[in-house]
Parts: sequence; C-alpha cells; structure tokens
Amino acid sequence: MLPAIYDTLPRLNQPTPAIVAQDAVRRLPRAALLLFCLAYVLPGFIGREPWKNADITAFGYMFELAHGAASWFAPQLLGQPPEFDALLPYWLGAWAIQAAPAWLPADFAARIPFVLLLALTLLATWYGVYSLARSPQAQPVPFAFGGEASPPDYARAMADGGLLALIATLGLAQLSHETTPSLAQVAFSSLSFFGMAALPRRRAAAAVCLVLGLSGLALSGAPAMAVLFGAGGLAISLFDRDAGGEEPHTAAWQDPVILGVALLATLALASWLDLWQWRVALDGFAREWRPLGKLLLWFTWPAWPLALWTLWRWRRQLGSRHVALPLWFVAVSIAATLTTPSSDRSLLLGLPAMATLAAFALPTFSRSAGALIDWFTLLFFSGCAFIIWVIWISLQTGVPAKPAANVVKLAPGFEPSFSALAFILALLATAAWAWLVKWRTGRHRAVIWKSLVLPAGGAALCWLLLMTLWLPVLDFARSYTPVVRGVARAMDQPGCVEVFGLSRGQLAAFRYHGQMDLRPAGPRATCPWLLATADLQAAMPLALDMRDWRLVSSIRRPSDAKDNVLLYRKIVRQ
Repeated sequence: MLPAIYDTLPRLNQPTPAIVAQDAVRRLPRAALLLFCLAYVLPGFIGREPWKNADITAFGYMFELAHGAASWFAPQLLGQPPEFDALLPYWLGAWAIQAAPAWLPADFAARIPFVLLLALTLLATWYGVYSLARSPQAQPVPFAFGGEASPPDYARAMADGGLLALIATLGLAQLSHETTPSLAQVAFSSLSFFGMAALPRRRAAAAVCLVLGLSGLALSGAPAMAVLFGAGGLAISLFDRDAGGEEPHTAAWQDPVILGVALLATLALASWLDLWQWRVALDGFAREWRPLGKLLLWFTWPAWPLALWTLWRWRRQLGSRHVALPLWFVAVSIAATLTTPSSDRSLLLGLPAMATLAAFALPTFSRSAGALIDWFTLLFFSGCAFIIWVIWISLQTGVPAKPAANVVKLAPGFEPSFSALAFILALLATAAWAWLVKWRTGRHRAVIWKSLVLPAGGAALCWLLLMTLWLPVLDFARSYTPVVRGVARAMDQPGCVEVFGLSRGQLAAFRYHGQMDLRPAGPRATCPWLLATADLQAAMPLALDMRDWRLVSSIRRPSDAKDNVLLYRKIVRQ
C-alpha cells in the first residue's frame, strides 16, 4: 500500500532507486539459513576421493609437507614446485594432516580447513553486503507517510539476498569444494571485501579482517590481486561520500590510513617471502573470445544479469561505496580472467562481489522480472534434478537402459553400488525442493530476497544430488584410484618405483594411494619398476636406456583413453 502511495508522488529528488516497505524486509529464518548453508558446504568434502588434477595435486604437496619431505617455504613434489606459488593453503592442509588422529584418512583431514574456508567465504559475503547496505547512499527512499524499511532490517534482508546469490552462482560449486589455493584465495578476498565494506562502521574489526584478508590472499598465491584490491579500496575510501555510516564520522581520515597500512604490510610480506610471480599473458587479449564469453556467461550465472541491472538502476550512485567497492573487485577479477591462464580460478575471486551487486538489484525489481527468474529457475533446476535421478535409477535397475549404457561407455569398468544414506539424503533434498517451490508459488507477503530463493535452492539441490547419487561414478571417473589399483595389481610388491613424465597429480596419487617410493628416472635404473606416461613413450629412449626395461602392462584411466600409464620391470641380467 505504502509503495503504491509513494509511486504517485514526485520523484525529482529521489536519492536512490530502492523503494522498500518494512513488510518486504522480513529476514530469512536463521535456522533455515544455517541448514541451507550446511547442505551446500558439506557435500563435496565428505566421502570422496581426491580428484584430478588440481585437487589431488594440491593434496600431494600437503602430504609431502606433513611428512617432512619438503621445505615449508618451498613445497615440492618429487623435485617439482607447485604450479601456483602459494604457501598458506598447503600449510593449512599439512597442519590438519599432522593434527588428525591416525584413523582419519589424510585426504579427509586436509579438507577440514577448506570446509572452514568455504564457510568463511559465505559468512564474509553476508556481512560485507550487510555493511554496504547500512551506508546512507544505499538506503531505500523514505515514504511520505512513513513505513519504509528500517536500516537494520533492510541491510539484513539484503545480506540474505547476497548470500543466496552467491550460492546460486554456478561456477562456485566445484572449485569451492576442492582443497586448492583457489578456495583459499576466494575466502581471503571475501574477508578483505568485508573489511573494506565495514571500515566506516566497525573500524577495529574491519582493520583486523583487512590485514588477515590481504596477507592471506598474498600467501595463497595472489599477491598482485591483493595489492590491486587494496589499492582500489584505498581510492574508494579517499573519495567516499558515505563515510560515517549512521553516525557522524569524526575521524574519516583513519580509514585510508588503515587501508594504507594493510596494503604496505601485504607488499612487505610478499616481498620478504619472494611471492611475486609474473603470470599475466601479454597475448591474453589475442586469445579466443568465444570460450571466454561462454565462461563469463555460465560461470557467473545468475549473478551477472542482476549485477548489470544494479549498475543501470544505481547509475547515479556509481561513486558510492556500496556500488564502487564490489564493482572494483569484479573488474579486477575479470581483468585477471582475460590475462591469466587459469581463467575460471581467477574469475572465482570476483563471485562474492558480483553476488553483492546482484543483491542491490533486488529492491529495484519489478514483479514481472521476479516471476521470469522464478519460472526459468524452476524449469532449469527441476530438469537437472530429474536427469540426475533418471540416470541413477537406470544404473541401479537397468530401466531405462540407455542412460546406464552411456555411463558404461564413458566409464568402462564401473560397477554401480547402492548407499542407503546417500539415497535418503537425496530424497530429503528433493522433497525440500518441492516444498520450496510450493512456498515460492504460494500466496504470501513479498520479501526482497524471494527472487533468489529458487536459484540458490536449485543450485544446492543439484550439487547435493551429484555428491550423493552420482558420487561413486564421479569418484571412479575423476580420481586416479582405479589406475593406482591397476598398477599395484600388476606389481608383485610395490616399493621403489622410478617415474618418467608423470604429471603432478599422478605423482601425488601413486605416492598416497599406492604408498610407493617414487624416484625420478635416470640413465641407470636404481629401482625394479618404472612408471611412465604413454604420451612420452617415443621420447623415452632419448633419456633412458630402455634395454634395462621390459614392458609389463599399460594401465588406462577408465574415463580417458589418452591418460595411459606404462609399467616397466627392470631386466635382471645374469
């Protein structure tokens, strides 16, 4: 009623495009939000094997550090440095392995800090959106007769919407559930984002988060990103029109000083540990734009159209902290995506900020736009869940036959298994999705975060179904365990093994799963066994004396015919 009355009044001096009544800022029940986050965070960390390539590779460095086989300041895996010059993520995994009891598998122990890092990402994003929504320029328009949303309730509802937007983002699911530096980077960039967002209102807590976030980001392999984020935050703070939040800001000069100190500390830390590495490809803009365009479209869906809508509707406030800060984080991440080899992992760092921009689109949405999002989301995620269930039923019962036949073709040798726990969890998640759809389509008071309930719920549903119903086949297809078992069966007694041309992921798998003593192959054979990648078979005589070796077996990864490993045995001459 009140928004309708306000619509009839002149808007010549309208300060913001947000028109929000108090009824529209009811918060999402905390218990439901917590359970929802747990249902998204835990699947993918529990019950699976390390996957190729980045996941098992990063774990390999953690395993080496935990067992004293490498230097803490120069992690190595059989003499090879990591692809990403990170330190802190490997330290966290190694410390967790060392602290875990003997009965806990090392790969699961290494994931525990990364569970906390993903939780930190969600928490920092929520509080970052909340802090920005409390700034004066972000507040909704006051109504002529009162009844507009109160600042705390408005900020809380916006933060709920930002968190839902982040969970709904398609690109977050897999990369955020890996034990890699990428998850540490997005967690510490989120913490830095919260520190910059909260600086005018909570200076002490924000300063601590800034130092931890920027230094953690530098130690996680992204010192240049940390410096760029900090420099942009410093510039925004210097020209901030929102300084002070709800109270008079008598010491606004302290904000740039705090940012400057945190930035200098990050620069000093990165220089002291020699973390600077040039990864920018000078020919980055000569790359094919079509794959990059597809990546930007699907990886950041559905946050990017909402973010663009925010930039349009809030175009008169582009210099305000609540728009300028997340826009800067997104711009830096997209620039890194276009100029670095690991495009998706660079883009990952911008997702919390993009979700923040998406949240500020919610109070400006029309009812028809919200309905369009709901219908598209309902059809898309319901269709995905249906396909997941059909393929699982086919694997279990053979009906229909074609899906199971396709799985056997893609992963030859896979034998389906039934897990009662996985089935019950998947069934409960599907029932919760049905209830959520019923609630969303029912007649109830409108809240500003309602348009993101189905996208976030659908993304969480499909991820949980994949990590329960499809986990056995995904483990079989994406882990090196079948290859390691095949090699172990072909050996009389696994022990000392020379390796030639194996990738970092393969080295980590044979080292951990096979418990093999791996050594680089040389001109003279020192071990009774030799493992080599099939791609380099023609080059082996140039580096090794192949008269000392006899081919025993060729072991293929079930899901990749090109990923073969050759096993040789040393010829014993009398």
